[in-house]
Amino acid sequence: MIQQTDISWQTQSWQTLLQSAIRDVRSLCEALQLDPSDLSISSVAENEFPLLVPLPFVSRMEKGNPLDPLLLQVLNSSQEEVNLDGLVEDPLEESEHNPIPGLLHKYYNRVLLTVTPSCAIHCRYCFRRHFDYDSNNAGRSSWPRLLRYLNEHPELDEVILSGGDPLVASDSYLQSLTEKIAAIKHIRQLRIHTRLPVVIPQRILQSDLSWLASFTNPVVVLHINHAREIDADVTLAVKRLKDAGAEVLNQAVLLKGINDNLDDQLDLQRTCFESGIMPYYLHLPDRVKGTAHFQVTEARGRELMENMKARLSGYMLPNLVVEQPGNTSKTRLI
Repeated sequence: MIQQTDISWQTQSWQTLLQSAIRDVRSLCEALQLDPSDLSISSVAENEFPLLVPLPFVSRMEKGNPLDPLLLQVLNSSQEEVNLDGLVEDPLEESEHNPIPGLLHKYYNRVLLTVTPSCAIHCRYCFRRHFDYDSNNAGRSSWPRLLRYLNEHPELDEVILSGGDPLVASDSYLQSLTEKIAAIKHIRQLRIHTRLPVVIPQRILQSDLSWLASFTNPVVVLHINHAREIDADVTLAVKRLKDAGAEVLNQAVLLKGINDNLDDQLDLQRTCFESGIMPYYLHLPDRVKGTAHFQVTEARGRELMENMKARLSGYMLPNLVVEQPGNTSKTRLI
């Protein structure tokens, strides 16, 4: 258990930080000087989707605050046991677009590879919290089949590395995989969706990023929902990614009680831009089972965006979007 004055994690390797992430509510409460009895905690929710949060992310939470916006993103709440009509385990119908294990082909010109089933943090609103990772582990043994699929579909020009979180994999693993993908002539773009540079920035600060050079202008899409997730280490990690040739974007989720107010949204977009991260998407929450307490209406999202348009320069404005099964792309609302 981490104590208030324990900052030894700051000198640990990113792999150690990944392994030593907090995995139970009592340890998390101890680190934040909170009484578990004062929180609405659900053991049912924890059993269904285990708590997982690394120490660098915990360090940015406000001690003694049970409503800290970073804490609420990871705390297994009794509200997860409440369900609403229309909230389902596979809200994006990904199982319908899963032609081979480890590969999702929902959109015409791009595919997503579930590089690893593991994450560095379990976000409670995750749309893949019920995903069948056991049947979709894109390990080395599956590469020949994945690469054959890419070769056989000349309409594809972009590969998205996702998961889980692809940066849980080692640099050598990613180097080998990206080199093989880059050898396919019609694949022109590589995109990486990751939360590791935010929740464990040491993953970038301590790593060789040469594998990014397999593609010109690779795109790294981060996932930051609140300005307080960004500290000096995150900003430095972003700089290293950009120095390695990557374009760095952010897609956030609009979450009730966490960032569904104007001040927090303005702060998030400004802080991202100041840290070298271009605002990209602001998602309405996917309608996944167990996330009723995070849901924000489309009307509220539109209202916030109209207010943001009046207060932010255009280049700081994300696109308000929702993902609807069966559509040929994300639906842009504003």
